[in-house]
Amino acid sequence: MTANGQVMIELDHISKSYGRKVAVNDISLAVHEGELFTFLGPNGAGKTTTIKMICGLLLPSAGSIRLGGYDVRTEGDLARQIISYVPDQPFLYEKLSGREFMEFIVDMYGMDRRLGKTRMEELIEVFDLGDFVDDLSESYSHGMRQRTVFAAALLHQPRVLIVDEPMVGLDPKNQRLVKDLLRKQVAQGVTVFMSIHTLDIAQELATRIAIIDKGRIVGMGTLDHLRKQASLEGPLEDVFLKLTADEAEAPSSEVNGQP
Repeated sequence: MTANGQVMIELDHISKSYGRKVAVNDISLAVHEGELFTFLGPNGAGKTTTIKMICGLLLPSAGSIRLGGYDVRTEGDLARQIISYVPDQPFLYEKLSGREFMEFIVDMYGMDRRLGKTRMEELIEVFDLGDFVDDLSESYSHGMRQRTVFAAALLHQPRVLIVDEPMVGLDPKNQRLVKDLLRKQVAQGVTVFMSIHTLDIAQELATRIAIIDKGRIVGMGTLDHLRKQASLEGPLEDVFLKLTADEAEAPSSEVNGQP
């Protein structure tokens, strides 16, 4: 992360409630360009709800979200032009081939057809889709779907890439492919916001980490910062377990502060 890089994702005191249930409770954070920001938390902690609000798929009950300076609520069309979202369950239209799905994405973003075709061929090669890209996606395995959705997400060269559990269903070779891809995107200045359960991958890739539990941020910063907050040395797994166990005791100045 560059010290003076533009803030690309800004959450300002956002909350999301469903009736009496509070799924996300007063979260604030800022993610800069060229940063790989990792979002961790137990099941049901509020990770996916937060991601859907960032993408504009849900609106917060309170607070505001800005992407690249655009307010997601009032300037959603502009915000969506600069982001891509790879969900935890990769969606493809079953009766389209992978190539046809990517052509649909090119048209949806209003890309120049010639540029779109060039980008498609590049990404088909990067993700090794050539053996199946012209088959109907109803025949794809989970790993094939995941690779195709990733390729489609990068077609319009987004400035913000949001990925939810990107390693699910991938074999070690394709996990390495995705890790290398994310590193390359960050090196090119793309902001990556990644939710993941695999703590060793988070520790390996993250510029900064936020830990959410019961809808609240209970720790945020570099791994060294989180270790200090948890008052222990050791791997991210130990820090994660300590901070989520101590969630009720975490002082607000540490929870919502930035290093």
